Formats: sequence, structure tokens, C-alpha cells
Amino acid sequence: MRLRTAVALTATTLVGAGTAALAAGRYGSAFALKPSVAGPAPGALIRVRAVTRDQVTLDRTESSARPGVYGLAGIGVHATVGRVVGQDTRVVTRRLLRVDKGVLGVGTFVRVTSQVYTGDPTSALALDYADVRVRGELGALPAWFVPGARATWVIAVHGVGATREDTLNVLPILHRFGFPVLVPAYRNDPGAPASPDRIGHLGETEWRDLDAAMRYARDRGAERIVLYGWSSGATMALRALHQSPVRDRVAGLVLDSPVLDWRSTVRAAVTQHRLPGLLTPLAVRAAEGRTGQHGARHAEAVEPERLTVPTLLIHGPDDTFASFEDTRELAERRPELVALHTVPGAPHAAMWNVDPDGYEETLRRFLTPLM
Repeated sequence: MRLRTAVALTATTLVGAGTAALAAGRYGSAFALKPSVAGPAPGALIRVRAVTRDQVTLDRTESSARPGVYGLAGIGVHATVGRVVGQDTRVVTRRLLRVDKGVLGVGTFVRVTSQVYTGDPTSALALDYADVRVRGELGALPAWFVPGARATWVIAVHGVGATREDTLNVLPILHRFGFPVLVPAYRNDPGAPASPDRIGHLGETEWRDLDAAMRYARDRGAERIVLYGWSSGATMALRALHQSPVRDRVAGLVLDSPVLDWRSTVRAAVTQHRLPGLLTPLAVRAAEGRTGQHGARHAEAVEPERLTVPTLLIHGPDDTFASFEDTRELAERRPELVALHTVPGAPHAAMWNVDPDGYEETLRRFLTPLM
């Protein structure tokens, strides 16, 4: 019997028992706290049906039919696809832009991802960069540094379950603007120190590694810093703005698909992995206990009144992982500081993918006064 089925049955039949509830809650919470270990949601894998030099045909699913530019990631393979050029009720054909790694063949199983590039800034984008080490509280954190002429640095931080490669989509535009860009790994990332419990804390502890990156930038000449975070990386940016000893250097925030309510994220993770609904409150309580992420403290971290710098929120109403309503409320409560760029039809952390040109123009307008 598969583990997911066993846990579901246990939760259904023995939910009144403390041991069963604890086990079920911990299992459900893992999909939010350790997404790379938990694996993709059921139905995320799609079969490749046909491949030509410039087109690929995939099983039709909600994700394979979305408009925009996406990566296709499978075992030993990564490719990039563009617009939909044909479809019926069974399959979708998209423009095949490139195959970065491996062989994309008929029968290959892939998942659609917002990560369009793979590798490092040089291998993926032909940008000069340096591998540097940031001294964090748990040890040395690997980071990419892409040099630029300006005194304002951008520190780009991905969300839990992603990697530094997810920031590559926006590195070309930031480089054209002349910003030095620092892209740090943080605890539990590949190559970075593990946290003592080896789980993500949805920004509660990870922000300290972002603080270390901010101090690294300050010590190397950054007069101003723009914190650019995706998903729980956006939560880290908000915490660093409030708590970092060098927060006075922060000139602005760019928050893409921000997680402003960690409980909604845990609930979404349970739903996406098709677990029974009765697991949801158990998973939320388990996540709270495992991370120390209590509701009051998290709410304080994202309190609109605590914003002190210009902030660009990039989000969309179709995000089922991080609440768009929370993002819209934040924008409405601080209109003098907060700009909201809405991207309909975009899944979580894929705002750039749906409309790269509109995204980059919005970014240009926001960042120009901060240069």
C-alpha cells in the first residue's frame, strides 16, 4: 500500500487517536515544509507524445496548456517551451525553444515548471559571475554574484522547494539595468548547511541567511539594497526589512507571489497532493509545532503598518498556493508605498512566465527611481 493511501486511511479511521493524528499531521505538513522530499503533486507529470526540431506535443493538462514560457523538467532532462501552437481535447503542441539538458524524447515524463533556465549565470545566460561564499550563522552559504556598475545591489532569494536557478529568469533584465546582483542559497539548499531539523520554516529562520547576504553586500560597497523574493523568499524579505541590523540599507522590496499567510500555504499543499480534507487542520497544527511559526508572530512580520520602503507586489488571482487576497489587502492598506502588478492566469511563482514583457516593464518602472 502506498504511503499516501496508508496515511489517509489511518487519518480517516483513527483520527481520534493521538498517535495517528500526529503521524497524519506530520505527513501532511511535509508537503509544505519539505517539498523537494515530498515530490511533485499527483498529476504533475506529463508524457511527451511527439517531438520535432521546434515543437513538442504533450498530454493536455491545465499546466501544459497555460499561455507563456515554461521549463519542462524530467529525470536528466530540461527543456524550454513557448507559446501553444495547437491543441485538442487530448494533447497540446507548443513551440520548443531549446533543450538545455538530456534528450527530450517520446515517452519522457516531465513536469511544467517556472524555471526556464538551468545551470549558472554563465552557462545559462552568458553573464559573467563569481561563485562567492556568504558567512551565515550555520556556515558558509554559496552565492552567485553578477557584477554591475550601480551602488544599489539586488539580492534575489527563491522560495522553499526551489533553487537559485529559479532566479535566472530575471537576471538578464537586472543586469541590463546595471545592478550588482547577489543570489544566495540558504539553509537546506543544495550546497548550503542544513538546519538542525532539516525542514523549512517558511521564512521564520531562513531570513537570517538573507540577513547574512545583506551584510555581505554592505561590506562590499552596497549603499542601497533591493530585496527581491519569491514565495517564502518574499516572507524572508519582509522579516529582514524589520529585523536585520542593516535594514537601513534597504531601499525597496520586490515580492513575487508572496506567502503572507503560511497557514493557507500548508492548506494548499495538502489539497494539491489530494490528501483528505480532514488532514488540513492536523497539518497546520503540525507545521506550527515543527517550525515555531505561530500565527501572531507571523502576522506581525507581514503587518502592513511595518512597511517602510517602496514595495512592488507581483501576484495573480489564480495562484492556489499563496493567497492573492492577502496580497491585495496589503496593497490596499499601504497605497502610498505599495504597487500591485496583477498577472491573471499565472500559477504560483510563475508571474514572469505568463507575461515576460509586461513583467519586465513593471520591474523597470519600479526600479528606476531606486537606481
